[in-house]
Amino acid sequence: MKPEMITLKHGDSTIKMPASALAQLAMASVFAQVLPPAANVQPAAHTATPEIGQPWPGQGGLNGGLVHARGDVPAHYLIIAAKDVGDREWGGRGVEVKGLSKTDGYTNTQVLIGNDDERKYPAADACAEYQADGHHDFYLPAAAELYQGWLNCPEVFAKNCYYWSSSQRSADFAFDMGFGGGDQFSLAKVSVLRVRPVRRFFI
Repeated sequence: MKPEMITLKHGDSTIKMPASALAQLAMASVFAQVLPPAANVQPAAHTATPEIGQPWPGQGGLNGGLVHARGDVPAHYLIIAAKDVGDREWGGRGVEVKGLSKTDGYTNTQVLIGNDDERKYPAADACAEYQADGHHDFYLPAAAELYQGWLNCPEVFAKNCYYWSSSQRSADFAFDMGFGGGDQFSLAKVSVLRVRPVRRFFI
């Protein structure tokens, strides 16, 4: 789910931020004004960003790198699940699903798992059901997100198979990615390929 965004304007300045972040800032400001300063208390240390491809404690997987803001999706880190969730069909052969993109895997997955026809989308379903570190917002990555994984940390993916993306090529084909050489193709939706969930960590 995309975070609810709030826009603040003051004079010529505009700030756009997630509502949850604004609420945290507001609460911190109130406490700072009404509570006396604590003696000998050091500020909490900022958790360092792990190296690309390394586990990010509490985030459900590995640091897949920074993704810059695009459209209405704010800048975030791509968190790659620590493990694959098996091999699945893409599903929905013969149906050109509307509203899918090459960059936004979260929205793609929501469209696929929320489809009200009787067709199933096993690869997207497996990612949406995945949970780690208390996070239940994983999704099947879009073609561009898989490519970012290959650019940043191809070593965390298997080299002897291909991975499904949530990006559709046509009614019968969807995009996939091979991490041996960074090859992107499109295969029939009935093909059984490897699946790796990802999620977003907003900054």
